[in-house]
Amino acid sequence: MKYYLFKLIPPRPTFPADMTPAEAKLMQEHSAYWRQLMNDGHVIVFGPVADPRGSYGIAVMQLADDADPHALGRNDPTIKAGAGFTFEICSMPRAVLPTDRA
Repeated sequence: MKYYLFKLIPPRPTFPADMTPAEAKLMQEHSAYWRQLMNDGHVIVFGPVADPRGSYGIAVMQLADDADPHALGRNDPTIKAGAGFTFEICSMPRAVLPTDRA
């Protein structure tokens, strides 16, 4: 398995405080998408981050060695909608899991 940090960057720093009804619907689709990936065993945790410099979303993914994490990002409804969201993915060279306890 390989592990990745996915960061969803919203279209403006004031998001989600001023999200439109259309963006709220899009965020519901986004949440359902990541929940399904979690149910499929590809996501350990996901959710919003209340960073004082501007909120964003994260997910920690666990994928087979040959899986493309960017494909999951490109298929996120917020990205597919072309609504100004972007994403970054960083590899986690060593993920420590609860099962790694000594």
